[in-house]
This record gives sequence, C-alpha cells and structure tokens, in this order.
Amino acid sequence: MRKAARAAGAGLLAAFLGCGRPADLGTPPDAAVPPVADVSGQVAKTDLAGGAYGDPLPGLSANEQSRFLDGRRAFALNESNLTGLGPVFNAISCTGCHDAPPALGGTNQRVEIRFGRRNADGTFDPLTSRGGTLLHDHAIGAVAGFTYVGETVPAQANVTAGRRTQPLFGLGLVDATPDSTFRAIAAYQAARTPQLAGRAASVVDPGTGLAVVGKFGWKSQIPTLFQFSGDAALNELGITSPLFPDEVCPGGDCSLLAFNPLPAMNDPDGKDVQRFTDFMRFLGPPPPAHAGGPGAVVFESIGCAVCHLPLIVTGASSEPSFDRVAYHPYSDFLLHDMGTLGDGIVQGDARPQEMRTAPLWGLSVQGQMLHDVRATTLAAAIAAHDGQGAASRAAFAALGDADRAALLDFLGSL
Repeated sequence: MRKAARAAGAGLLAAFLGCGRPADLGTPPDAAVPPVADVSGQVAKTDLAGGAYGDPLPGLSANEQSRFLDGRRAFALNESNLTGLGPVFNAISCTGCHDAPPALGGTNQRVEIRFGRRNADGTFDPLTSRGGTLLHDHAIGAVAGFTYVGETVPAQANVTAGRRTQPLFGLGLVDATPDSTFRAIAAYQAARTPQLAGRAASVVDPGTGLAVVGKFGWKSQIPTLFQFSGDAALNELGITSPLFPDEVCPGGDCSLLAFNPLPAMNDPDGKDVQRFTDFMRFLGPPPPAHAGGPGAVVFESIGCAVCHLPLIVTGASSEPSFDRVAYHPYSDFLLHDMGTLGDGIVQGDARPQEMRTAPLWGLSVQGQMLHDVRATTLAAAIAAHDGQGAASRAAFAALGDADRAALLDFLGSL
C-alpha cells in the first residue's frame, strides 16, 4: 500500500530515515509537518510502504499487472540452441542468477568474473580481442563442424575481479528517477561533504546516442532498465536483439561465429527484452525496514548516510506507481573512489577504484556482501571499506559496544 508522503520530524534522520512519531495517515498533510523531499528538492507525492518480496509495485493498472506477469514468465523461461542461446553464455535463463532468495528477482549470489590488463603506464586494456572483460564460463558444446567450450581467463590478464549478481527489487523506481536528481545528489555531497562526494557516471544511451547518467551495474555503467535487459540478454544468455545485434565472440575470436547454429537475430522485434524489462520495472522494492532507533542515529553519525542515501524521490510521471514516489534504497547510485575495495576494472565511465554505492535495501537476506562476496558478516563488510569509505570504517572501529550493536541491528533490519 502507499501512505501520504510526510516527514516524521525535523533533520536528516526525520526526513530521510522516518524516525519519530508517524503522522496520521488518514488525514490530509499537516502544514506544520514538512513534506518528504530528497536532497535534490524533489517533493514526494507518496511514500512507498507495505508489500513483500516478489510483489509488484502497488497501484499498477490492469495492463501493467498483465505485463508484469507476462514478464515474470519470460524471466523464468530457459533458452536453448533453438532460441539462440550462446554460443558462449553464463546462464540459460534469468533465474540462473536471479531465482532467489527470497523471491524471483533476488540473487543466488552467483559470482561472475571480469578481467583485463593493467599496463605499465597505468592504462587499462579490456582485452576485447581475448573476450574481455566478461568471462563466459558455459558454451553450447558440439554443433556441426565445431565444439564450443566455455571461456577461461587469458594469460595476458593481470586484473581479475569477482562480481556478485545483484537483486532486482525496486529497480523500476530507480529507472523512474530523472538524471537531474542524481546530478543534484552529487552536487549536494560536493557542497557539504566534499571528501565523500560521489559523481554521476556519464554513459551513452545506445538507443538515442546521447550522454546520460548511468545508474545500474556495479560500475553504474548502464543508464536504463531496458538497456540493462538487453545487455544481460546478450552477455549472460547470448540472445541478440535490435539494441544489441552482435553476438559475443567466443574468447574474442569472431571467426568462431561461423559455426553459430542460429546466426540470425534471436529476438528480432525486441519483445523478449521488453518482457524482461517489464518484470523488473514493475517489481516492487524490498519490504520497508524499521528505519528508526539508535542504530539509525549511529548510521548517520559515522557518515554512512552520505553515500547510502536513505531516501530518493522519483520524477513526475503519468503512471501513478512512479509519480513522485519516495523510496528507500540506501544508495546514492553514484560512483565513489573505494581505494583497495575497487575491483580494478575500467567500465563505462568508472575508473579502476570507483564503484557504485551498493543499495542496502534487502541487506537482511544477503548472506554474502560486497561485489566479490569477500564478506559474510556486516562487520567484515564495513571493515573492507577503503578510499572514500575509510573514514566511516575508522569511525565504526571506534564505536563503543552499545553503539556498534545498535548499528549492526539497524543494518540487519534493512
């Protein structure tokens, strides 16, 4: 369900974390209670509340509900040689990475490998001619005249990085947030906490050829859910579409595509990519967390809330489910220099040490954390922060037992 968007008190915690006594949701907004707004100044019309993992966004029209269900079916279908799978790939369906927990659209924590080469002069070579930067560890096997095999990291690579697949809950709300909001968040940080300020990734939208803000992926390398769907269809499943018409060359050797059993475009009208997009766009966010209490205060006091922004508001939309909706991702979706926690890969607009702030909503159902699953506890994940996250790491280490426990309880509720 949705509730009228209203702040519960004054200050960052009240406006962004929902601390204090909630307003009477059945009454009109009280002029004495300021409306909920994000740091860009966008005022919310509604604040998303209620729901369970796997539910669609509330307030969908009948047509949108139908598209969500149709997209969910497509999301779970297995591809094969007959539908264009491969020749090299990482999964036979979207559920190969996003089956659970705790519902379809989550992550099973599958880790994929990125690789490249750091040259002596500091430049990065994605080793495209060797299949970089994404490793495809499966292949369709024997076909007429040839046998395709999964790729391996080439000897020329001196940079390898694990990338944990991420949950998809609530991404339609991120997609419905205008680029201007993310630029405004970056400007807000630069003005108030310059040492922690992130930057909005600038990437090209292949549909328009225009420079836009990247929001999706560990490096904010993808600007829209539609591109995210098409990119995943190609690079994870091997399915070509109008937006991504060229097959992945196995190991970077495009001559091997001569044996491709289905060389024609696999999704010629882009309908499957649109169905994947519809499922993700209309998929609701994680259930709301208990955002108040002493742990939330500690979260802000040691600087976590600067990057793990508790509240963002979507833009104006003719679709009620996306019209100025306050949502709570605990991320700014900006790139930050994470020092040794960076994965060393140059991708999109992101430098080797830069990573997009990982959203913390749904953290309570994640058994492994950080991009390379190096952490299995919240304390270990915090301790791994470096670069612009080092100050918060040090502040966490200096906390007393009560404050540390309160913070970890708060994070565990997200």
